[in-house]
Amino acid sequence: MTYIAKPRLHHPSLTPNKVGYTRRDYEGKVSTLCAGCGHDSISAAIIQACWELDIQPHRVAKLSGIGCSSKTPDYFLGASHGFNSVHGRMPSVLTGANLANRELLYLGVSGDGDSASIGLGQFAHAMRRNVNMVYIVENNGVYGLTKGQFSATADKGSKSKKGVVNNDSPVDLVGLAMQLGASFVARSFSGDKAQLVPLIQAAMQHGGAAFIDVISPCVTFNNHAGSTRSYDWVREHNEAVSRIDLILGRQEITVDYAPGEVIDVEQHDGTILRLKKLHADYDPTDRVAAMAYMQGHAAKGELVTGLLYLEAEAGDLHAAQNTSARPLNSLGTAELCPGVAALDKLNAGWR
Repeated sequence: MTYIAKPRLHHPSLTPNKVGYTRRDYEGKVSTLCAGCGHDSISAAIIQACWELDIQPHRVAKLSGIGCSSKTPDYFLGASHGFNSVHGRMPSVLTGANLANRELLYLGVSGDGDSASIGLGQFAHAMRRNVNMVYIVENNGVYGLTKGQFSATADKGSKSKKGVVNNDSPVDLVGLAMQLGASFVARSFSGDKAQLVPLIQAAMQHGGAAFIDVISPCVTFNNHAGSTRSYDWVREHNEAVSRIDLILGRQEITVDYAPGEVIDVEQHDGTILRLKKLHADYDPTDRVAAMAYMQGHAAKGELVTGLLYLEAEAGDLHAAQNTSARPLNSLGTAELCPGVAALDKLNAGWR
């Protein structure tokens, strides 16, 4: 039950991070999702990512819409700011909050129904404006709260639990994010924690719109033969193009990866993204080539995962709009409402 908080007692042997929090401090309430739901694995990955990055929970603002996925912010970062908006409207609410207070880390959690149907326009504008946020879509291809109808991301030809075939073409949120101008685009699988945690960490350090599409099987309505969102199907068709390692303060983290070409990309804040390419012909800094690569593999029935595109020097919405360096919520009445004289001067400049 979501109204039941987890006990606040901590085991004395839990290791604190550099800001004094244990992993337990980044958890939330008890999950009410179905046992085995991929969404709970994503929540666990977010918890681990924030703990390892030494993020103070009160510096995070988590926002969501409506759906199984949009319930999950209640299950992680219980001490963070949170807002559950209406169906599909999370991006605009987050954009407004970001413009008012740029000092928080904004984490938007949505689903394939929430973002690819009623919220598709909201998703598009958040990406093209490069709002400084981490946008995670927990993608299971069905409407889990309303008994498993196909969502807009369901693959054409896939079958429902009752054997109905989907005849509609899918909305590719990853392809849309790239086309619309997102500066960090990735796809992962809820069952691949080794890939997902570093991707979330890198997205949190990025200085623009960071979009992660996470295939997250619905164990109740979409984990059967004929589904292209089941655990077995994703594991059999997963085509990883890269493994990622995030290096903070230039202190290398040792991780075992498959051999391949190594690319170090320095971001605006000095963090290093170390990409170990599993495919020598893949360039994650070429937007057009990355889109063509994904479409080619999709035509072969392969699901491309990893860090798919990165624009290291991307500017965010604040840079594009030349907003105040001070958060708007810290400005006084005299600064926000300078009076008639200032308005007349502004209007004169447009004549």
